[in-house]
Amino acid sequence: MAAPDSPKRICIMGCGRVGAQLAQQFAEQHHDVRVIDMQNDAFRRLPDDGKQMRTFLGDGTDPSVLENAGVAEAAMFIAVTNGDNRNIMAAQVAQHLFHVPQVICRIYDPKRHEIYKGLGIHSICPTLIGADAIYFDLMGSHLVLDAAIDGIVEHQHSIEEQRQ
Repeated sequence: MAAPDSPKRICIMGCGRVGAQLAQQFAEQHHDVRVIDMQNDAFRRLPDDGKQMRTFLGDGTDPSVLENAGVAEAAMFIAVTNGDNRNIMAAQVAQHLFHVPQVICRIYDPKRHEIYKGLGIHSICPTLIGADAIYFDLMGSHLVLDAAIDGIVEHQHSIEEQRQ
């Protein structure tokens, strides 16, 4: 298994604000970042600073587009378009067809998030995260929100330690 600091191929479907931010963060860590989007204009969100990022125009639910982007050699696949269905479908293709070790998708609909989580699709639901953040902030439960955020960070560190 590769050392934790060695560059990995990271494929991101969706070059909106979140996708572009993730691409920049991974590129700053010297990973091989591949960004897929259906709109050529979306790639303007990526920084023009010479970081190692390649762009691929196409539908990330299409296995041939994913293959062209090098998903078969990816360590991670991240689906963050604005469409839950497209994110779920692309995540399933990356997970089951290309056997990408780490796959995550953004699902806005809390009901879908729960259903697909039960089917083994790792997802983030910004609707639930945002609602909880607002609720805890307004209710003065900053410690609960801080604990939840710390729990996410601790979980990530635990995953990283397991890989070493």
